[in-house]
Amino acid sequence: RRAMMRMPAALEAAGLSEVRMLLQVHDELVFECPEGLAEAAIVEIKRVMEGAALPAVALTVPLVVDARAAGNWDEAH
Repeated sequence: RRAMMRMPAALEAAGLSEVRMLLQVHDELVFECPEGLAEAAIVEIKRVMEGAALPAVALTVPLVVDARAAGNWDEAH
């Protein structure tokens, strides 16, 4: 939830204002962006999601995020 709240501002600050968070499906977030921004978007999305617990909670285990680009949600799996 923290990552979802922080994501729009983080994407804007990273120059990725064309990237849009569309929906949450269980433990996944689905984004839409121009194909040319996909790799940069993945880097920023992973950064925000992996740091979601900070600064409120210092975890002793890392949050690991798996991200990939695909033409649709089905292709991503």
